[in-house]
Amino acid sequence: MTDSEGDAPEDQPAASAGPDPEELTPEQEQMLRQMEEEMRKVRVEDLVAQSVVSILNLSYRRIAKEDERDLEQARVGIEAIRGMVDALDPDSQREIRNALSQIQVLYAQAAGEGGEPGAGGGSGAGDAGTPGGGSAGGGQAPPRLWTPGSD
Repeated sequence: MTDSEGDAPEDQPAASAGPDPEELTPEQEQMLRQMEEEMRKVRVEDLVAQSVVSILNLSYRRIAKEDERDLEQARVGIEAIRGMVDALDPDSQREIRNALSQIQVLYAQAAGEGGEPGAGGGSGAGDAGTPGGGSAGGGQAPPRLWTPGSD
């Protein structure tokens, strides 16, 4: 959006700054109406839950799949999940924390095997602190990471 247009109200949501409705085909107009209706139904809590599950799955892949292993990315995912889990309902929090603890165990095992600590390289066990559960090889654990029993 440029300042030269000048006809867009400042308090208008950014989502409405889409294509001019006069330039849309009838099919595009119908699709736009359907998308708008779906957006009205979406709850932020649901989107957070979906995001947490996606990050959890990707973090698992970054640990478990040899051809995708990147422990630094897994650590970032673990920290992100920890930061988001409190926004979920209590039942979802319990499930995610259980899954997160399993991911953390896998992370600790991979780091203890001398797995590379991420794309930045490193010396394996020396840099491979377990996220949230103390230090596996003398490295420091990242702050603020939830571990079972630490609540």
